[in-house]
Amino acid sequence: MRIPATSRLCPILVCLCFIQRADGAGHRPPAKVLARGQTKNQTGETEVHHRPKRGWIWNQFFVLEEHMGTEEQYVGKLHSNSDKGDGSVRYILSGDGAGTIFLINEVTGDIHATRSLDREKKSHYVLHAQALDRNTGEALEPKSEFIIKVQDINDNAPRFPEGPFEATVPEMSEVGMSVLQVTATDADDPTYGNSARIVYSILQGQPYFSVDPKTGVIRTALANMDREAREHYTVVIQAKDMAGQVGGLSGSTTINVTLTDVNDNPPKFPQKNYQQYVPESAQVGKPVGKIKANDDDLGANADIRYSISNSEGANVFSIATDRDTKDGIITLRKPLNYERKKTYTLHIEGTNTHVDPRYSYLGSFSDTTALKITVGDVDEAPVFSLDYYIMDVYENSPGGTEVGAVTARDPDSRNSPVRYFIDKKEVGTNYFRIDEISGVIRTTQPLDREDTAWHNITVMASEVDNPGLFSHIPVTVQVLDVNDNAPQVAGDEDIIVCESTRAGQVIQTVSAMDKDDFANGQRFSFALPGQLPVNPNFTLKDNEDSTASIIARRRRFNHLTQELYELPVVVWDSGEPSLSATSTLTLRVCPCQRHGKIRMCQGEAFLSSAGLSTGALIAILLCIVILLVIVVLFMTLRRSKKEPLIISEEDIRENVVTYDDEGGGEEDTEAFDIIALRNPAAAEELKFRRDVRPEARQLYGGPRGHRSPSLELDEVDVHEFIKQRLVEANMDTTGPPYDSLQTYAYEGQGSPTGSVSPLDSLGTQSEQDYHYLDNWGPQFQRLAELYTEADSNMKT
Repeated sequence: MRIPATSRLCPILVCLCFIQRADGAGHRPPAKVLARGQTKNQTGETEVHHRPKRGWIWNQFFVLEEHMGTEEQYVGKLHSNSDKGDGSVRYILSGDGAGTIFLINEVTGDIHATRSLDREKKSHYVLHAQALDRNTGEALEPKSEFIIKVQDINDNAPRFPEGPFEATVPEMSEVGMSVLQVTATDADDPTYGNSARIVYSILQGQPYFSVDPKTGVIRTALANMDREAREHYTVVIQAKDMAGQVGGLSGSTTINVTLTDVNDNPPKFPQKNYQQYVPESAQVGKPVGKIKANDDDLGANADIRYSISNSEGANVFSIATDRDTKDGIITLRKPLNYERKKTYTLHIEGTNTHVDPRYSYLGSFSDTTALKITVGDVDEAPVFSLDYYIMDVYENSPGGTEVGAVTARDPDSRNSPVRYFIDKKEVGTNYFRIDEISGVIRTTQPLDREDTAWHNITVMASEVDNPGLFSHIPVTVQVLDVNDNAPQVAGDEDIIVCESTRAGQVIQTVSAMDKDDFANGQRFSFALPGQLPVNPNFTLKDNEDSTASIIARRRRFNHLTQELYELPVVVWDSGEPSLSATSTLTLRVCPCQRHGKIRMCQGEAFLSSAGLSTGALIAILLCIVILLVIVVLFMTLRRSKKEPLIISEEDIRENVVTYDDEGGGEEDTEAFDIIALRNPAAAEELKFRRDVRPEARQLYGGPRGHRSPSLELDEVDVHEFIKQRLVEANMDTTGPPYDSLQTYAYEGQGSPTGSVSPLDSLGTQSEQDYHYLDNWGPQFQRLAELYTEADSNMKT
């Protein structure tokens, strides 16, 4: 006979109810059971109405989650002690899910769940129960709260976070090294049963890894795992609830474990012996080969340092590591010569640069190999005996003179003959030629040291068997000096002789120059030509220091009498043989400032101080002439325009006075006199010649208080006089008509310098000192000399 599920759960529910009731009795205060007739007043005190004592009869309820039955799930029964079973009591349910999830029979108080519940969504419901009198509707019991708990079942499997996971562990790790910890979660109730009790196990990855069943920590399970043998591993971990018992739910995840590299492999050369061919023409500093040791490690653990351990190879070759390829690059340090040494043996060692002492037990982390280098024979260019040649030859030597010789040989074992020639691309190679067999260099023409003291040529040598292969060598030829140039007096400018030069005075010191070198031309002697008569004006003194002094033999030169003098001078050098030459010096007489050191003529001084050349001076003079022509033309045009306004002598307008006299200087005896302004008629009587000195008696002959009219007129303020005359003319009704013109000109009063006319100077003659004219500059030098000569003549 099949027993319904609800019937099977009844004993369990009864037990749970008693346990819960006992638990509630021990932890919760007893529920108050109020009988009918008991109420509370406003002060909170209970009033007794002598009714029979009644109360609730009910338990805490449980309901299983995920109920799959067709019938409603029975939850429990509410019963009041006031219920006599006659149907007079009505039960009402309110709260979470009342009327929807939970329904109550109003007569019997039975509660049923109408749908399946999920504890993971809501674990309990809080409801309120109330008992009413069906007839009157009065509350038989106060509203009371109770809880319906949803009882958990194992309906959730353990879950891991989203995977897969990545983990690393060093290779060669010890057993038990932690790799990663994984954690699964279970949504079931961990406080009830074993639904949420998880146990971990490994499904894939053995025997390399293991997992702790409680913590989920994954550890290494095999020692000395080698990355070079296997680098990647896949580990699958399972989490099972119900403590791993049969029937529990499970979940799994995947972990990809990678072994990281450690330096546990030494470098290894694939071979113990290598061979390399290198031609003897290989350039120094260039790579000639490479070699490589293998290392199974990665990154810095595979870095290798190469070295040459034997001295035979280390002296000629060097080796360095290429950072990218880890190759050992072999470079040539010295030139190779097949004729001297044909083979080299290099002992090469490769060593790890980052050694881990934990793995030193594996052995030495280095390896060695031998490299044999064979030098290849190459046809080489001829080799000269010297790196460069310096030769010399005397100047003026005839063409064909031997300068020197160069030698070269074939360095190869065949010792092929060598031919020489000069590189004609360079400048100056036409002065020399070379014998193509002997290498002797000769001149083709006489050389001049003063023209070119050094000649640079390039000699080339090539093999007869291979003329396309040649070598170069620089050759420098020095031209030696001979005394073939006569000395000359230095300087080509005129020598200035001051007019005030005294006898015995040094006019100037001269030196000489010679194109020859120091040994033949830097010691000079000076003298006047012996075949010429004695020079009355100048003499020459040899200072014996390669200079000579020109000395005046008389005083008082005059450039007006003779401006230029010529003085021939003979100069000897100290060469072998000694050479001499005569130079003619030009001496120019010029007036110089007294006590001055300037030895330059006035005209030259003016031009040099102004910085003007002859062309510039001509241009300035031409501009001045053009300006003068323009001024003359302007004045001519101006006069031609004024001619119609000039009134002729026949002009009947006698009231017009014409003043067109511009003056004639000191010779003008009819110059305009200011007396004409005051009285033109009287002015004719008072005219006197201004170029004649008035007698003293006319000025001073009279009484002291009386002076001549001219002197009185000179002291009159002309400006005030003109103003007075203007007022009088305006008030005079008998004057000329209104259209007449009277002109008054006034240029100022007196000159602060006074008169320079000799008429007012004293007539007595006295001795004058005219040396003060020297302070006025070179312009008055000649004036001072003229006055001095005049005084001398008068005294004589």
